[in-house]
Amino acid sequence: MKIVVIGSGGRLGSALCREYGGEHDVIGFNHSQLDLASDASIQARLEPLEFDLLINCAALTNVDYCETHAEEAIQINGIAVGRIAGIASRKKARVIHISTDYVFDGKKRSPYVESDPARPVSVYGESKLLGESELLGCSAGNLAIRVSWVFGPDRPSFIDQILNRACEYEQVEAIADKFSVPTYTLDLAGYLKPFLFEKQAGGLLHLSNTGECSWQQYGQYAIDCAIDAGIPMKGRVVGALRMADLKSFIARRPVYTVLATDRFTEFTGEQPRDWRAAVEDHVRRHFVPLRKNLQ
Repeated sequence: MKIVVIGSGGRLGSALCREYGGEHDVIGFNHSQLDLASDASIQARLEPLEFDLLINCAALTNVDYCETHAEEAIQINGIAVGRIAGIASRKKARVIHISTDYVFDGKKRSPYVESDPARPVSVYGESKLLGESELLGCSAGNLAIRVSWVFGPDRPSFIDQILNRACEYEQVEAIADKFSVPTYTLDLAGYLKPFLFEKQAGGLLHLSNTGECSWQQYGQYAIDCAIDAGIPMKGRVVGALRMADLKSFIARRPVYTVLATDRFTEFTGEQPRDWRAAVEDHVRRHFVPLRKNLQ
């Protein structure tokens, strides 16, 4: 199978290229090679290629930046997805597009299923919802996968930031009143495999690790794992912050965006592993060796 990965320099795109490169003919484009803000760049890079599947991991993800640069966000996260899907459709190829939990307003207090109404509260969420609409409007065989709190070894994320801070400082804090679930890129790359070939698995799919937590709980568990692995940490307890106290935030954030993965389980017979197992895996396989090399 010939696969194109857009966003190959990112956390998930890097993992996908590595996971699928041994079995398939994979071509990756990072931001400098394919600019989703430019229709001409999309056309020039994709039109000459022949491929069976395109996976779009690229997006403008800075929520506050999107709020103040709405036109750019709509182009990259929304309109560009339609352009990509149109090119793929003409080649009779499928598109798997990575979307977000931020399409929801966060007012629910139980995990969101794919049929729940999408009501974004930010420009970022609106732009990603437009991307889903553009994708599925082009072909019902395309697949929009909603993920949350993505982390992995290829690019730093919240987990790396809080661990590094705890290594250097006694005071470590994180938001305690916002809830979702981490998504480990190495797990996600494996979970996606059955969907690469299944043309009937179109539409929306929620895919993350299982369970739920706040940012504070997420950070605390990561620090606990590092301590258990023998890494000396100056910060051992994560203090609680409230979203309302963070005056630097420009865009609204949904408070609760845990995703239900029942559709994935029904399709594959597999349940994603708990977020704690994924975090421990990341800490032991990637963070611990890096810190020991620095000691």
